[in-house]
Amino acid sequence: MKLQEILKICVEEGIKEDPRGKVKIEKLLKKINESYKKKDKKNKEYFDKETLWNPYDDTRILNNDGKEIKTVLIGIDMETPELLLANELNKQGKKIDAVWGHHPEGTALIGLDNVMKLQVDTLTFAGIPVNQAEAIMQGRIKEVTEALSPQNSERTEQAAKLLGLNFINTHTPADNHVNNYLTKLFEKKKPDTLGDILKILKEIPEYKAGIEQKLGPTIFVGSEEGSCGRIYLDMTGGTSSNKEVYKKLADKGIGTIIGMHVGKEMKEEAAKNNMNIVIAGHIPSDNLGMNLMLDKLEKKVKLKIIECSGFKRVKRN
Repeated sequence: MKLQEILKICVEEGIKEDPRGKVKIEKLLKKINESYKKKDKKNKEYFDKETLWNPYDDTRILNNDGKEIKTVLIGIDMETPELLLANELNKQGKKIDAVWGHHPEGTALIGLDNVMKLQVDTLTFAGIPVNQAEAIMQGRIKEVTEALSPQNSERTEQAAKLLGLNFINTHTPADNHVNNYLTKLFEKKKPDTLGDILKILKEIPEYKAGIEQKLGPTIFVGSEEGSCGRIYLDMTGGTSSNKEVYKKLADKGIGTIIGMHVGKEMKEEAAKNNMNIVIAGHIPSDNLGMNLMLDKLEKKVKLKIIECSGFKRVKRN
């Protein structure tokens, strides 16, 4: 299978797991296609045509020679050191056909702010009025856009091209998988306390591995004996939101947020609003999302996977 086919499968599976639902994604893509058709020739030239079918700006092929892919080097953060590692492994006879990262690089990194719009929908599902959710996210998206603008984003992408390595990032499609998986799991298990949440997470192989690396599930705000109440999963949507969200969620009856990571201000805001925070673990959560997505991909294509950069393959097939 070629790299473009792999990307399309990952995007398709990401859409199936998207909290917004397939119908809303189809409407979004239709709107983008209609907008493209209305543009003049010059503006069409600079239009990112991949957005016509791929709703995840942080998921891209960064280098592609069009050859068949059989062996991939997969990691959570794949930057120039990992590309050099791939090059060295190839010298040793590993025959790596592509380097595959979870976190975005290059063009995919600069698209991170666009996927944050997904959070507007997850906030509305929690009961926050859409106009408020949009206002909250608008400020945070602008903040991320400004933080990304001075980035030398092409560094890793250029390194892949110079080394002649196929290079792909799949971010939000994988995050959608972990978000949906945990949402269904907690709906089924119905935990009463934060201690129950920890027990559930610790039964998952990726989080077990995280505990061994001291990266596992941790209570950031609250106690094991404390009631969890209504749970809000914060596992997808590009990157973290802002502290304004916490009061709004508390007002709508959310008792516990389960996320990958959280900043100091958000932790303080949660405590101020009598909310609990359980951090499942960033790298373990990324592993879970990637593994769930790879399980689906490997039903369609046989790949030899070499693990690196914090990734460990766990199969559920």
